[in-house]
Amino acid sequence: MMLRTDRLILRAPLPRDLDAMFSVYSDPRAMRYWSTAPHDSPSITRELLDWRIAHWAVAPINFQITLNDRYIGNAGNFKDDEIGFMLHPDHWRQGILTEAMGAIIPYLWEATDHTQLTADADPNNAASCGLLRSLGFQETHRAENTFCINGVWSDSVYFALPRP
Repeated sequence: MMLRTDRLILRAPLPRDLDAMFSVYSDPRAMRYWSTAPHDSPSITRELLDWRIAHWAVAPINFQITLNDRYIGNAGNFKDDEIGFMLHPDHWRQGILTEAMGAIIPYLWEATDHTQLTADADPNNAASCGLLRSLGFQETHRAENTFCINGVWSDSVYFALPRP
């Protein structure tokens, strides 16, 4: 399974993605609002990549975002009905996640039986909250102290997009 947009190829995770993934997941800017600390070793990223490869074989619904045949992020459905996305900071504010999710969401409606798609974000992450709203997601509720990374607590805002 592969999806194409004007600029992107959204594809399966591959072992050759490791170095590019580590450059994203070790970057404190990219990980500022993530649910784990930045990866301090490629072995941590390797575990994530291995999990994605194994999960893809069962459910091809969480895509590697590639630009010019190079991994720059990922987006899709990664657990239950929850979607998520990650993008290398060098590619922020270029409409890449809007473009990727514009292809992924219709695919998820075809490939899954989810009655809705959900997402959560740190309420301080204006870019992610704005992207979700632009995709039609509506805020459902908020919760305090949902993630503790390196002793710092973060809150969450939750979103849902009902099946059309």
